[in-house]
Amino acid sequence: MATITAPVPLTGSLLKRRSVQKLLLLALAAAILVPLANARWASGSWPDALTVDLTKPLTSASDWIIDNRDTHPLFLYGFGYVSNAVVISVRAVYLVLLAAGWAGVTAIGALVAWRVAGVRLALGTATALLACGLLGMWVPTMQTLALMVVAVLASVLVGVLLGLAAGLSDRMDRALRPVLDTMQVLPAYAYLLPVVLVFGMGVPAAVLATVVYAAPPMARLTALGLRGADKEVLEAVDSLGATARQRLLTARIPLARKELLLGLNQTIMMALSMAVIASVIGAAGLGDRVYQALASVDVGAALAAGIPIVLLAVVLDRVTGAAGEHAGEEHGNTRRLWLYAALAAVAVAVAGRLAGRLDWPDAWTVNIAEPVNRAVDWMTAHLYSGVPYIGGTADWAGHFTTWVLNPVRSGLVWLPWWSLLLLVAALAWLIGTWRTALTAVLAMAAIGVLGVWTPALDTLSQVLAAVAVTLVLGFATGIAAARSDRFERALRPVLDVFQTMPQFVYLIPVVALFGVGRAPAVAAAVVYALPAVVRITTQGLRQVDPAALESARSLGATPAQQLRQVQLPLARRALLLAVNQGVVLVLAVVIIGGLVGGGALGYDAVFGLAQGDLATGLVAGAAIVCLGLMLDRVTQPTERRTKSGM
Repeated sequence: MATITAPVPLTGSLLKRRSVQKLLLLALAAAILVPLANARWASGSWPDALTVDLTKPLTSASDWIIDNRDTHPLFLYGFGYVSNAVVISVRAVYLVLLAAGWAGVTAIGALVAWRVAGVRLALGTATALLACGLLGMWVPTMQTLALMVVAVLASVLVGVLLGLAAGLSDRMDRALRPVLDTMQVLPAYAYLLPVVLVFGMGVPAAVLATVVYAAPPMARLTALGLRGADKEVLEAVDSLGATARQRLLTARIPLARKELLLGLNQTIMMALSMAVIASVIGAAGLGDRVYQALASVDVGAALAAGIPIVLLAVVLDRVTGAAGEHAGEEHGNTRRLWLYAALAAVAVAVAGRLAGRLDWPDAWTVNIAEPVNRAVDWMTAHLYSGVPYIGGTADWAGHFTTWVLNPVRSGLVWLPWWSLLLLVAALAWLIGTWRTALTAVLAMAAIGVLGVWTPALDTLSQVLAAVAVTLVLGFATGIAAARSDRFERALRPVLDVFQTMPQFVYLIPVVALFGVGRAPAVAAAVVYALPAVVRITTQGLRQVDPAALESARSLGATPAQQLRQVQLPLARRALLLAVNQGVVLVLAVVIIGGLVGGGALGYDAVFGLAQGDLATGLVAGAAIVCLGLMLDRVTQPTERRTKSGM
């Protein structure tokens, strides 16, 4: 007689799921805490009783700095020496570049590129430098290059010291991690005001602001390289009786050479991305040309100054990237050839100086401002409105604001404050641990405590919309690039330009096409964040195990089925990283969006810098950091160990 097995109740199977257990515990906590919170603070928005006003202490600190900046020993003998050292260093590098002349700088740049990566990159470097002169931007390019040399050296020094501390000590690694996170996420505008208060307007403030932004990747990659050193090599060094210092200098650092060069690459790219923002506080060079052109709504002049920034970024990216790829490789006996080439480069520089041809000739410049401005005027006249059937870009912006941005913002503002905290806790806990949920909730609650709950929700609505558009476009483009080598090669230079072009340069065409408001702010954020999402998605899909794809093909899977059932699941880590970078990069443009009508926290940060209001600027910047921390926790699953059967 057959045994009949009773079916397992559906409720029992659901209760065994860890996600359901988490939600039940959260619902139980909400059932206890929500009535208490609602009885004490009935308002739907964040209660005023739970806010802390930082205006008075921050204003007092600002006033004290202004009153004592010229007399206090801390400024005279501390920050004053730092300021003087920065000014002297930048001026020395700038004078050396001018003394070498355009021919000498071009020859030396091509020589370095040839030595690192070969003839092809050397020709590209020479072409890029000559293009800077043809655009009439040779002197501003040298000013920016001098500033970047000093800023990058200082960033590398700070980053290496922090990376050594984090790489050699677990305790320091845990302590420095939140500091580095804050340095990367905190918008530059938020800390420009404190820097200007201490150092005043000019080069020192610009260099220090760049160091704060560009040092973290060097620190992270230095620590990563030191921690990833081959243990067998370290044990062999220990067996020879090496001291800790000898072990560091002869084993750990040489083994981490590729990571150190990659850190240098990332530091250079981030420093160049600060060129325009640094111009706001008095830094000369290409950034100042871009900023002044945009102040007069001269898109052509802004583009003429923005292109050299892109060229510098692309050349330095390729050179440092090639140095990282060939780290430790032997290239044969090329010392004599290298010496001859170096002597030739020096000879070119000396010949140019003797001939009195140090400055780029005015007759060799090309004016692109006028045709660019005519093209922008045509686009504004023909695409802004009145396009048959599809409407104009202004109509698109209006529809996006009405159908997407307004409903999302209204929905977030309508929700009671405690319900948003519960929603954040549920999302973070479902994909992570209780620590993840606690961190996300505390970050969101900190925004309310700072007294910027409503502006933060406005900013959050823009960020969510921009991230959604970025991910849709980025994933679609990345999938297409992963499936076609030809499309990927054609797309690469476009992504390079988008990733290195200063945000200020394409902000004016965006405003010209979409008008002023939250929609152009979202469009600018999408343009800035899209390249990283596309690159990471493409790389993740291309790294999927070919054996898995071949197995799927042998079973008769169509290309669409291979994508859905094999490639996307196996590229999950890369896709999650793409989401993370999309969130971080969109947040980085929040403040710039405030300049074109984005409002909310971005406008508060810009207003604080413009008016010298330390409290408003820092509070808005801190709130943006909290938003970034919360979004990171609710979008990135936390690795954890689970028991079998859970």
